[in-house]
Amino acid sequence: MKATGIVRRIDDLGRVVIPKEIRRTMRIREGDPLEIFTERNGEVIFKKYSPIGELGEFAADYAETLAKTSGIAVVITDKDNVIAVSGAPKKELVEKRISEDVEKVLERKSVFVTENSNSDKLLVVDGADKYFAGVVAPIVSEGDAIGSVIMVSDDNKVNMGEVEKKLCQSAAGFLGKHIEI
Repeated sequence: MKATGIVRRIDDLGRVVIPKEIRRTMRIREGDPLEIFTERNGEVIFKKYSPIGELGEFAADYAETLAKTSGIAVVITDKDNVIAVSGAPKKELVEKRISEDVEKVLERKSVFVTENSNSDKLLVVDGADKYFAGVVAPIVSEGDAIGSVIMVSDDNKVNMGEVEKKLCQSAAGFLGKHIEI
């Protein structure tokens, strides 16, 4: 565990303020759910809760099926990280932080399809500048974007159309409904 040197006191209602620097670094926003764990040695651990993360194996199976059907690499994310990959090297993408551009697509809750111009190329993850999003479909559950289904190309000549868009939308819609159950 990383020490921050920041100390906070619990108020009379049992609340503690998570410092702004940590919230910014960990991308914790107002209203984000947090899981609370305790360790035997007295540690209390706050972890960002990811409903899509709970579907890890199921999401991986879905990504594999979609990638085999379409012949295109597929990535499934939660709001922060890649949780499943098929058709691309897992070690380069799994558990990597999604790019700010993908985050913006999630905030808008609308499907993104790249055009042929270079101006709208989206990197899938931070630090991996060879994986571009062809289609990004937000996974929406109970009105909130909780992740995405992304069709990926490993070159910047991404060209995807209506079929790929519909496949990603269907997958995102299905995963969103599955979370609500």
